[in-house]
Amino acid sequence: MKSYIAKRFFLIFPTLIGIITINFFLIQAAPGGPVETMIARITGSEISAVDRATGSQDENDPSQAEEAMDQSGSPYKGADGIPPEVIKEIEKLYNFDKPIVTRYAIMLKEFACFDFGESFFRDKRVVDLIKEKLPVSISLGLWSTVLIYLISIPLGIAKAVRHGSRFDLWSSMAVIIGSAVPSFLFAIVLIIFFAGGNYLTLFPLRGLVSDHFSHLSFWGKVADYLWHMILPIASMVIGGFASLTMLTKNSFLDEISAQYVTTARAKGLEESRILYGHIFRNAMLIVISGFPAAFISMFFTGSLLTEVIFSLDGMGLMGFEAAMGRDYPVMFATLYIFTLMGLVLSIVSDITYTLVDPRISFSAVEAKA
Repeated sequence: MKSYIAKRFFLIFPTLIGIITINFFLIQAAPGGPVETMIARITGSEISAVDRATGSQDENDPSQAEEAMDQSGSPYKGADGIPPEVIKEIEKLYNFDKPIVTRYAIMLKEFACFDFGESFFRDKRVVDLIKEKLPVSISLGLWSTVLIYLISIPLGIAKAVRHGSRFDLWSSMAVIIGSAVPSFLFAIVLIIFFAGGNYLTLFPLRGLVSDHFSHLSFWGKVADYLWHMILPIASMVIGGFASLTMLTKNSFLDEISAQYVTTARAKGLEESRILYGHIFRNAMLIVISGFPAAFISMFFTGSLLTEVIFSLDGMGLMGFEAAMGRDYPVMFATLYIFTLMGLVLSIVSDITYTLVDPRISFSAVEAKA
């Protein structure tokens, strides 16, 4: 087991480098860039998010691109009228005066020391930005994932045990609603009813804590933090528990119909012992295997719209804005962190297998390796 875990940790580094390398060169080939973004800011014609994401017809038309080159002497769109020395200064500012391979090597060297450089457009070190945004993303990702698992697993087990009953029928209605209603729509409904919309004003509309948070007592800070987190987390939980509930139910139903369960019942074992002593550890394996992906999804992609709606400035929103603004240091830093977290959590998931079912052993894998 120890050698298997050690090999998995060793494989993190080449996997991480491979993912970063592919994304680095793909992003460099995308239309637009930090130099063009700065030029647009100087000229007052900043490129829209749609143009950055999809590229405009002018950028893809070779004749128009050549015409722009002739007029401005620069390969960058919108550089007409800007002196060449200014363009060179901008390129030097963002290291675009160096070849792409050199920029790639510098990035790998810095990332190996967890030095993510400075944001192109925020005038802050990326590490400082991450420290500012991380509490929001951890709060949303961690608590929503924990609550989803705490709700979905007992509910899925209860539905499997009572399959076909009225409880199964009525709880399926809740699951269907949870699947059909997007989390951002549910968030808007919560705001309308409970956060100063047309009805009640019970919860704050924005922020992770109140402005006077530093002056509160310890328990006052805990209460204030939870008070701000209730609506965002509730909106994420309602959109995430449905699929995990059905996964748990179907997994338990498959195990309940297995031969070893029939044998255990024939021996006269109690249903509770059969359920939690035999079925549980087998059925939970597939549920545990999805934890890393579920956590990363909640941590980043799942929290993006929630952060926007509730004015929570977290990693998801920062990464999205960096992608739209071509802020490469922030883009690659967030990618690096989320990828590293996913790889580490996948190892934690393997370790959890052995805790749930001690019969699982990685000795065969170690022998093959």
